[in-house]
Amino acid sequence: MTDGNSHPKKGVRGRSPARRGATRPTTTEGGFPVVAMAASAGGLNALSVILGGLPAGFPAAVAIVMHISPDHQSILAEILSRRTHLTVKQAHTGDILCPGSVFVAPPNHHLFVARGGRLKLSSSSARKVHYARPSAEPLFASVAAVYKESAVAVVLTGGDGDGSFGVQIIKDHGGKVIAQDRPTSLDFSMPETSIKTGDVDFILPLDEIAAKLISLAGAGRGSRKGRSGAKMRGPLKAVAKIAPLRYAVRAKPAMITRRK
Repeated sequence: MTDGNSHPKKGVRGRSPARRGATRPTTTEGGFPVVAMAASAGGLNALSVILGGLPAGFPAAVAIVMHISPDHQSILAEILSRRTHLTVKQAHTGDILCPGSVFVAPPNHHLFVARGGRLKLSSSSARKVHYARPSAEPLFASVAAVYKESAVAVVLTGGDGDGSFGVQIIKDHGGKVIAQDRPTSLDFSMPETSIKTGDVDFILPLDEIAAKLISLAGAGRGSRKGRSGAKMRGPLKAVAKIAPLRYAVRAKPAMITRRK
């Protein structure tokens, strides 16, 4: 565990140049940070508090995945837009990330970020990840591949372990990871599973996450160089990269859980 100002111990796994691949420097897309958030149970309140704490001039783009029922049309974007100074809309294929914008994944579709900050949605029949569609894993993996050190993942209240593979990819590409703390989480399972990977930089109460994002976004402005030479060759490749069989060996056994 760690406090909000220090890094947890990296005892879960080490990084070697051979495993990361070539360390060919590349410039991140867009020249601004991208914050990828994931939430489930209790997520509406958590997202409302965080977005409500971000200023109109927030110099980063935000992409959100929340586990919601696919049986009804979602008004999540509409609700959040009334609680923040930022521009919030439901994501569509072809939308482009820009600072001060918030894009929310629609029900029953994974959300990916491709080169140039262009958004892509999966089909409604795409494979579920952690029994969820949308899932945090494709979003985190694709944001890491494109934005590298300018990527920030935020794992909020929710059940199961969604996001736990993606945060490892975010860290492999030099990004930062925030997890909501136990006392302010309605369901701590999602944050806890990510924390157990050893790749969470900040474990924070809900009302401190917006301030940390403002700090990280300010520090991350301008072009930065990524640590990994990994390339995303399309949204389906991002799903392949997060397959449990590939990343489970890097996580503690206790974090790999499945529903009966």
